Amino acid sequence: MATPIQASVRYYRRGITRVLWVPTIAAPTAPTRAELDAGTALEGETGAMGGWQTTSETVATPALGSRFTPVVGGAITAADSSLTFWASRDGDDVRALLVREASGFIVWMDEGDVPTQTMDVYPVTVTSQAKVRELDSAAQIMCQFAITSEPRENVAIPAAAGGGA
Repeated sequence: MATPIQASVRYYRRGITRVLWVPTIAAPTAPTRAELDAGTALEGETGAMGGWQTTSETVATPALGSRFTPVVGGAITAADSSLTFWASRDGDDVRALLVREASGFIVWMDEGDVPTQTMDVYPVTVTSQAKVRELDSAAQIMCQFAITSEPRENVAIPAAAGGGA
């Protein structure tokens, strides 16, 4: 009998997931705790998100000797991505932080900021700050991002200085 897949410990994302804006990361495959701590935690003002996934295309590799057409992995792309924040009536909100054309990194810690768990590191440029205008909704600002190079997925979260979380 085949060994069953490891049972997951399921969780509800709100209150656990961390999302950071980090201006500088020298090695996206291994961000340091100092680099992460220099970032800004966004989850407290994030009202919605979209995208933040990578997908792989496939390329057909037909051969005259067979009617079957096998495929191989092709280009890797990232979905159009955005974060939507709550707007402040006094204008003191995300607009001062995520200005158009700012470059940096969005870091997703889906299971929280827990050393040895994993995070995804997206190199990005802010492409817009759109004011979301709806009649019966609280005011929001949607920041859209261009993902500028291949995201680093499942990167180990480093320990805090002194070994704590």
